[in-house]
This record gives sequence, C-alpha cells and structure tokens, in this order.
Amino acid sequence: MRYLAAKRSVDERALNCQVWQCLVAALRPATAAQPLRILEVGAGIGGMVERLLVGDVLTHATYTAIDQAPMLIAEAHRRLLQWADEQGFQVNESRERQLNMRRARQHITVETEAIDVARFVAREDRRRTWDLLIGQAFLDLIDMPATLPALCSLVDPGGLLYFPLTFDGGTVFQPEGEAPFDGTIEACYHQTIDQRELDGKPSGDSRAGRRLFAHLRTTGVDVVAAGGSDWVVFAGANGYPADEAYFLHDIIHTIGTALAGNPQLDAELLSTWVAQRHAQIEQGTLVYIAHQLDVLGRVPVPMGKRQVGKP
Repeated sequence: MRYLAAKRSVDERALNCQVWQCLVAALRPATAAQPLRILEVGAGIGGMVERLLVGDVLTHATYTAIDQAPMLIAEAHRRLLQWADEQGFQVNESRERQLNMRRARQHITVETEAIDVARFVAREDRRRTWDLLIGQAFLDLIDMPATLPALCSLVDPGGLLYFPLTFDGGTVFQPEGEAPFDGTIEACYHQTIDQRELDGKPSGDSRAGRRLFAHLRTTGVDVVAAGGSDWVVFAGANGYPADEAYFLHDIIHTIGTALAGNPQLDAELLSTWVAQRHAQIEQGTLVYIAHQLDVLGRVPVPMGKRQVGKP
C-alpha cells in the first residue's frame, strides 16, 4: 500500500498532458439531471478520483471504483473521505459505503467495491453502462484479448476509454551494470510478466502499450489520442522527491523476487545486482526509467443513431 502512495508523485510527472487535455475536452457536458458515469478498474487507493476533482474536470458525476484487493479499496474509501473533507467538500457516507461529496458547482458520488474485473463485467453486462472507463497501469496485468472487449461493452456509444501509464516493454537502470547482465535481467523480468497467470489463465503483457492499438481496433474502438508517459525517477540536490526512494527500493525488491531461481540467471550475480541497486538508491545515484503509453479511445456511435448534421 505504501508503494501505491509513493508512486503518486511519479505518476503525476509521467501522465501525458496532451492526452489528458484531449480527455477533458472530449467529456460530454454533465448536469445534475445527467451526471457523468465513470468506471475505474484497478482503482488502487483512489488517486485518479482526486486528480479529476482537483482539476475541476468533474462537476456532476457518479464514480464507480473497483479493485480486486479489499485492503486497497478500503484504503481508497478512507483516503477519499479524509481528502474530500480537507478540500472543503460536504461529505455524506451512505450505508452502502457511497461517498456523496458536494461543494460549489460540484456534486460527486463515489462508490467503491472490492471485486474481480471478470466477475464485475459478468454481473453488469446489460445492466449498467458508463460514459468513461479508466484503467491506469492496468492493461499489462490482464489478458487483453480476453478482457478488453468485455470492458469496452460497458461503455456507451460515443463514450471514452482512458488507459494511462500502460507499460510498454522498457525498463532502464542507470548507471549501467555489468554487460550483458542488465539486458538479461530486463529480458527475464519482462518474460515473468508475459508468463504470469491468475487462476490458471494468462494475466500479463510486457508490451501492452503498443499492442493496445490493435486490440482496440479489433474491438471497434477508435484511438483519439496517445502519447508517452514514461516513469523517470532520479535524485536531485535534495535527494529523491517525496517517498520515491521507497518506490525504487520496492521496484528492485519486486524484480529480485520475480527472478529468484530463474535458470537463465546466476543466483550470486543476481543477488549482487540487487544489493548494488539498493545501495545506489541510498547513495542517490540510481536512475530508473520505465517506458509507458497513455491511450484515449472512443466507442463509435452507430451511423443510424447520429443526429443529422453532426459529424
């Protein structure tokens, strides 16, 4: 959980401003009678809700945030309750654990639920639809060919799909280590993503960003905007910003754990590599770059449903 909080500042720097502005411009006008309906999958601890509210992007909206981890959803609910109060919202909490937040020109209802995406899609099929679907740092964790079409079916014609921080197969550490060991570690780590399974089914794609274009096209979704959103973490004169040293330690720990026992890697060399990278973080010399893409798509409106004179 601390990792998700620590990466907030990294995410904020990385998000592609042009894609974000296209999203804001493309959202339909919302009123009290017709609020925007937003669904976020893999919502984590709720950072995207705050981002949309801070920028006054949302005036009237119902926001459904789901994540399969009950602990994360509980933390998202707690954080949003505290954050909204600090931001001057009047907050009411219903028995269904909905948060109703009001302040001048804004009325947002947030419902949080701990549920697996597949179960959620099966339950909501033909029951509810949304104007905007958000999946941040999410698509590299699923089987896109199997899951993306079902997610797209939850979005109304003319609605939007926003997939920021989608990993796209680039992991860089500086200073460079022993050649070719760094390259072997990167290749092996990406391989663990591609081979990941959940409940016996594929659950990962280290090149999800670039492959998303074709998957959306196959599903019938138009790409409206796209751009790079690389994580770039380095220490300045005062060290790493915010809690980003912890973020880096967690990244190295995750890679080391994922590659432990890998037959392609010498165990002693891997242990030395992990120790060196942790030491470099403590010294403020480690630079970390991860290549990612932000993609915004739109579900087309069938020709017969378009208004005369509208493009």
